[in-house]
Amino acid sequence: MNTLFDLTGETAVVIGATGALGGAMAEGLAAAGAKVAVVGRNKDRGLQRVQAITKSGGHAEFFEADAVVRESLAQAHKAVVARLGAPSILINAAGGNTPAVTVTADRPFESIQLPDWNDSMALNLSGGALLPCQEFGPGMCERGKGSIINIASVSAHLPLSRVVAYSAAKAAVASLTRFLAREWAAKGVRVNSITPGFFPAEQNRKLLFNDDGSPSARTQSIWNHTPMKRFGTPDELVGATVFLASSRASGFITGTDIVVDGGFLAQTI
Repeated sequence: MNTLFDLTGETAVVIGATGALGGAMAEGLAAAGAKVAVVGRNKDRGLQRVQAITKSGGHAEFFEADAVVRESLAQAHKAVVARLGAPSILINAAGGNTPAVTVTADRPFESIQLPDWNDSMALNLSGGALLPCQEFGPGMCERGKGSIINIASVSAHLPLSRVVAYSAAKAAVASLTRFLAREWAAKGVRVNSITPGFFPAEQNRKLLFNDDGSPSARTQSIWNHTPMKRFGTPDELVGATVFLASSRASGFITGTDIVVDGGFLAQTI
């Protein structure tokens, strides 16, 4: 293995590793040599991810936790330290859009209910970055070493139609990333983000495909706006993840955002 990207001896916590994107990141970190804590609410999916990693020769264990509950994260943190060692890498991949805050012809913006809005903010901002950083970040600062990677979105840069709450939350994640990068740089902790473009997952599949599996009008619009004319695949996030996780490869990089979007944000007209 190229030592520039060798994570042997590191412990990585991947919150949201039970999902498609977080799971691919977890597998990529394990392939680079890290011991991986697969953290999420769905035990069955978590154990399946652990099995996939161990089958490929990696080292992973599942830790059940709810990212929007600080006490739950604290319990998982304690267990990770006991079983895998103190983490030096944190990936915050929990999040997703929800139908209740998706603007449609039948559900205009002004009809969004505050509890639903708050739920989306809790999932994508509080659970997607704030609470995990509060729980795992201070320990990294005390040890003088750490890489935190938050997951933003192209909608943080160009707010997308329909997903208003998700877009607002992801914009906040990008801002929080830069704030923490400044706060913790002198303590040896780097904080960056990855901005995925369009990667079909469970939470957006109904927006992207019709019931018969054909591309929706929204998908055609996305492809027209994406120079590569396709969606991304989860494994295409692994390179950016391992790069930012490795202190050898990206030791002087903090407060930045790596965009993995097939050129979506580069397209104008």
